[in-house]
Amino acid sequence: MKKLLAISILSSFGLFIVACGGDSSEGNQAATSSNSSASSAESPSSVGVEKYDPKRGEGKFKDVALSEKLDVAMADAGSKTFDVKCSACHKLTTEKLVGPGWIGVTSRHQPAWIMNFITNTDEMINKDPAAQAQLEICLVRMPNQSLTDDDARALLEFMRKNDGVK
Repeated sequence: MKKLLAISILSSFGLFIVACGGDSSEGNQAATSSNSSASSAESPSSVGVEKYDPKRGEGKFKDVALSEKLDVAMADAGSKTFDVKCSACHKLTTEKLVGPGWIGVTSRHQPAWIMNFITNTDEMINKDPAAQAQLEICLVRMPNQSLTDDDARALLEFMRKNDGVK
């Protein structure tokens, strides 16, 4: 019985790795060839295509203004959101649970990147090299928590508090 269980777990894990990984170079080549023919007709700037910025990520937030002083009420709201939506997978230390620990996240990423990741999780994981690197380490995609912009901003303030901003 134990052997059968071990085989099923290993098989499931192998399928998970194959499904999540892989190089879709065929898809990329097709996209590249169709993009190159389109770009010969018009330049990307005339179409309004923006270059991906890994400092801000993929999403609507381009610049998030933060005050030097912590907004305590907002951080408290973020703490409540963390308890309900985030604490099952993240710790407030460097320790990885399911997802990475949160300590130091505000020094590793720009505020816009964090806000875009919280509110646009799927696109960030699909496009952002830092998010993809974390996926390789954690092996589990962060689910979209359907948080509002205000929830995301409160979480960012809570992350700042966790990183020592006063």
